[in-house]
Amino acid sequence: MILIADSGSTKTDWRLVDSNSNQVYSIETIGFNPYFIDENEIFAELSKSALNKNKAEVKQVFFYGAGCSSSEKSNIIQTALQLFFNNAQIDVEHDLLAAARAVSGNKPGLVAILGTGANTCLYDGDKITSNIPALGYLLGDEGSGAHLGMNFIKNYLHHEFSEEINAEFSKTYPDLSLNKILDAVYKQALPNRFLAQFSRFVYAHTKDEKISALITVCMNEFFEKYICKYPNYRDYKLNLVGSVAFYYQNFIREIASTYQVEINKIIKQPIDALVKFHINA
Repeated sequence: MILIADSGSTKTDWRLVDSNSNQVYSIETIGFNPYFIDENEIFAELSKSALNKNKAEVKQVFFYGAGCSSSEKSNIIQTALQLFFNNAQIDVEHDLLAAARAVSGNKPGLVAILGTGANTCLYDGDKITSNIPALGYLLGDEGSGAHLGMNFIKNYLHHEFSEEINAEFSKTYPDLSLNKILDAVYKQALPNRFLAQFSRFVYAHTKDEKISALITVCMNEFFEKYICKYPNYRDYKLNLVGSVAFYYQNFIREIASTYQVEINKIIKQPIDALVKFHINA
């Protein structure tokens, strides 16, 4: 059996493929971003997941993950996976390569991830040739779920929205006080996930004028900070992967046209395309 994983900061999509029948089994765990989780936590999560049942049969693992761009961070994932799948060959790559392989296959293009976080690259059909650093939710990730959520929360706490939006938010999150927000952002683990959850509320209220304006600002920053920094960026078709890219694609397509960027594909998650890529490799 081969195992293919696409891991963001929030969740990991796993596909277990029977090499004889090509039957595919779907499994989900939390995200394994090495900036926020260590080897022991990864091993513990795997041990209580459905993957524990078939781990001895897995002969090869292709893991694509957020935060795996450096050898130091990818080794955290490598070590945990090797301990758990001790009969398998482990291959750990950055989630940008997963996105590129999923939407571009063997063709060159400009590739972006917009989910909990954000990242982009130029892809030559085989490897990533250029990457504008994403910098994470505090210093970057413009256009991501965490970025949208953070900007919404700042505006909400500064009383920028209508009474109607404030009431809707309080109804949706009845136990969320100022102290709980500050504690989650500054003291608790995974503040990026905490902030990204509010992007769902933002999406549900896109008809509100101020929320629509907030989305437009965030997506413009995504293009200005990332896409427009690549030389000759208008010469490439832009492919996007991720839940934010998928759900906010009307905003993205409209803003892309103002930068004269042609959108090619937008998909919610790359995992099923990755399965096809590896089966046909």
